[in-house]
Amino acid sequence: QVQLVESGGGLVQAGGSLTLSCVASGRTVSRSAMGWFRQAPGKEREFVAALGWIGGSTNYANSVKGRFTISKDPAKSTLNLQMNMLKPEDTAVYFCATSRSWSPTPSAALYDYWGQGTKVTVSS
Repeated sequence: QVQLVESGGGLVQAGGSLTLSCVASGRTVSRSAMGWFRQAPGKEREFVAALGWIGGSTNYANSVKGRFTISKDPAKSTLNLQMNMLKPEDTAVYFCATSRSWSPTPSAALYDYWGQGTKVTVSS
Protein backbone atom coordinates (compact mmCIF):
# COMPACT_ATOMS: atom_id res chain seq x y z
CA GLN A 1 0.00 0.00 0.00
CA VAL A 2 1.14 3.52 -0.81
CA GLN A 3 0.09 6.66 1.01
CA LEU A 4 0.26 10.03 -0.72
CA VAL A 5 -0.21 13.35 1.04
CA GLU A 6 -0.37 16.60 -0.89
CA SER A 7 0.31 20.07 0.46
CA GLY A 8 0.99 23.58 -0.75
CA GLY A 9 -2.39 24.60 -2.06
CA GLY A 10 -3.94 27.96 -1.27
CA LEU A 11 -5.27 31.22 -2.62
CA VAL A 12 -3.15 33.19 -5.06
CA GLN A 13 -3.74 36.04 -7.46
CA ALA A 14 -3.57 35.53 -11.19
CA GLY A 15 0.02 35.69 -12.36
CA GLY A 16 1.32 34.36 -9.08
CA SER A 17 3.07 31.11 -8.20
CA LEU A 18 2.56 28.12 -5.94
CA THR A 19 4.52 24.95 -5.32
CA LEU A 20 2.64 21.77 -4.52
CA SER A 21 4.31 18.84 -2.81
CA CYS A 22 3.32 15.22 -2.48
CA VAL A 23 4.99 12.97 0.07
CA ALA A 24 4.86 9.25 -0.59
CA SER A 25 5.16 6.58 2.07
CA GLY A 26 4.55 2.88 2.38
CA ARG A 27 5.50 0.42 -0.34
CA THR A 28 8.34 1.69 -2.52
CA VAL A 29 7.31 3.49 -5.68
CA SER A 30 10.81 3.95 -7.01
CA ARG A 31 10.01 2.26 -10.33
CA SER A 32 6.72 4.03 -10.88
CA ALA A 33 5.86 7.13 -12.79
CA MET A 34 4.09 9.77 -10.73
CA GLY A 35 1.71 12.43 -11.83
CA TRP A 36 -0.49 15.36 -10.95
CA PHE A 37 -4.14 15.62 -11.89
CA ARG A 38 -6.72 18.27 -11.07
CA GLN A 39 -10.46 18.54 -10.80
CA ALA A 40 -12.31 21.83 -11.06
CA PRO A 41 -15.83 22.22 -9.65
CA GLY A 42 -18.33 20.55 -11.92
CA LYS A 43 -15.67 19.14 -14.23
CA GLU A 44 -13.97 15.83 -14.84
CA ARG A 45 -10.57 15.07 -13.35
CA GLU A 46 -7.88 15.99 -15.86
CA PHE A 47 -4.22 15.27 -16.35
CA VAL A 48 -1.74 18.02 -15.48
CA ALA A 49 1.79 16.58 -15.53
CA ALA A 50 3.69 13.35 -15.05
CA LEU A 51 7.26 12.30 -14.36
CA GLY A 52 8.57 8.99 -15.60
CA TRP A 53 10.88 6.68 -13.73
CA ILE A 54 13.49 6.34 -16.45
CA GLY A 55 15.58 9.34 -17.46
CA GLY A 56 13.36 11.88 -15.78
CA SER A 57 11.01 11.99 -18.77
CA THR A 58 8.10 14.37 -18.38
CA ASN A 59 4.69 14.90 -19.88
CA TYR A 60 2.52 18.02 -19.56
CA ALA A 61 -0.98 18.96 -20.51
CA ASN A 62 -0.97 21.63 -23.21
CA SER A 63 -2.81 23.99 -20.88
CA VAL A 64 0.10 24.07 -18.41
CA LYS A 65 3.09 23.57 -20.67
CA GLY A 66 5.67 26.32 -20.13
CA ARG A 67 4.10 27.38 -16.82
CA PHE A 68 4.25 24.25 -14.61
CA THR A 69 7.28 22.12 -13.79
CA ILE A 70 7.12 18.67 -12.25
CA SER A 71 10.08 17.33 -10.31
CA LYS A 72 10.99 14.73 -7.75
CA ASP A 73 13.21 14.61 -4.68
CA PRO A 74 13.98 10.90 -4.29
CA ALA A 75 15.75 11.41 -0.98
CA LYS A 76 12.55 12.81 0.50
CA SER A 77 10.14 10.64 -1.51
CA THR A 78 8.53 13.88 -2.61
CA LEU A 79 6.94 14.88 -5.89
CA ASN A 80 6.69 18.61 -6.56
CA LEU A 81 4.72 20.77 -8.95
CA GLN A 82 6.00 24.30 -9.43
CA MET A 83 3.18 26.41 -10.84
CA ASN A 84 3.97 29.81 -12.32
CA MET A 85 1.87 32.41 -14.15
CA LEU A 86 -1.26 30.97 -12.60
CA LYS A 87 -4.61 31.68 -14.22
CA PRO A 88 -8.15 31.59 -12.79
CA GLU A 89 -8.80 28.50 -14.91
CA ASP A 90 -6.09 26.68 -12.91
CA THR A 91 -8.44 26.74 -9.92
CA ALA A 92 -9.05 23.13 -8.88
CA VAL A 93 -8.25 20.44 -6.37
CA TYR A 94 -4.89 18.97 -7.30
CA PHE A 95 -4.13 15.28 -6.74
CA CYS A 96 -0.89 13.37 -6.98
CA ALA A 97 -0.85 9.73 -7.97
CA THR A 98 1.49 6.83 -8.63
CA SER A 99 1.28 4.82 -11.82
CA ARG A 100 1.71 1.10 -12.50
CA SER A 101 3.68 2.22 -15.54
CA TRP A 102 7.23 3.57 -15.61
CA SER A 103 6.39 6.06 -18.37
CA PRO A 104 4.76 9.46 -17.73
CA THR A 105 1.33 8.52 -18.97
CA PRO A 106 -1.57 11.00 -18.93
CA SER A 107 -4.11 8.21 -18.51
CA ALA A 108 -5.71 8.29 -15.06
CA ALA A 109 -6.69 4.65 -15.48
CA LEU A 110 -3.03 3.66 -15.17
CA TYR A 111 -2.61 5.32 -11.77
CA ASP A 112 -3.24 3.07 -8.80
CA TYR A 113 -2.75 5.22 -5.72
CA TRP A 114 -4.10 8.71 -5.16
CA GLY A 115 -3.76 11.38 -2.51
CA GLN A 116 -6.66 13.29 -0.99
CA GLY A 117 -5.88 16.46 -2.90
CA THR A 118 -4.95 20.04 -2.14
CA LYS A 119 -7.07 22.98 -3.21
CA VAL A 120 -5.71 25.76 -5.40
CA THR A 121 -7.73 28.92 -5.94
CA VAL A 122 -6.55 31.57 -8.39
CA SER A 123 -8.33 34.91 -8.16
CA SER A 124 -8.60 37.27 -11.11
